[in-house]
Amino acid sequence: MSSTFRKQPAKSDLKRPARRGMARFEVVGRAADRDLIRSLAKRLAEDGAEADRIRATISQSMSTKPVRKAGILDALRRSPLVGASLDLARR
Repeated sequence: MSSTFRKQPAKSDLKRPARRGMARFEVVGRAADRDLIRSLAKRLAEDGAEADRIRATISQSMSTKPVRKAGILDALRRSPLVGASLDLARR
């Protein structure tokens, strides 16, 4: 028997991921990064809380917007003690 090697996936194979809301695409990169990119794609395809965290982290690190340095007042406003009735008077 002779084996035939398909260079491109069949059209039915390409439609299957689209039904689940997935897209097939090709990426060009370093050979050393192949496993990293594949594992990242697999995690993102799971579409859970972990995937959302990964997306947010990568989006933030890839952002071209300069990070605004917040002042001490902004940090105090985000404090969990905002609105707490603390008695800070000294004796």
